[in-house]
Amino acid sequence: MDDSNILDLRGLNCPLPVMKTRKHLKRMAKGDQLVVKATDPMSAIDIPHMCQEDGHVLIESKMVGDVRQFKIEC
Repeated sequence: MDDSNILDLRGLNCPLPVMKTRKHLKRMAKGDQLVVKATDPMSAIDIPHMCQEDGHVLIESKMVGDVRQFKIEC
């Protein structure tokens, strides 16, 4: 996975992580994968909800230290 498929949103608070993730996913092709890194506690709820609303597949959601990491398929 190259750097263009990693979105570092650490330090941003709601609603910015979801807004920036949605904007980035719109530029990607179907089947592409994106890794999102976020520290906002609400991202644990907001990003899976956005995936469900927009038809993306949430492949993985895990904590890596104090960062929540999401793997999303467009």
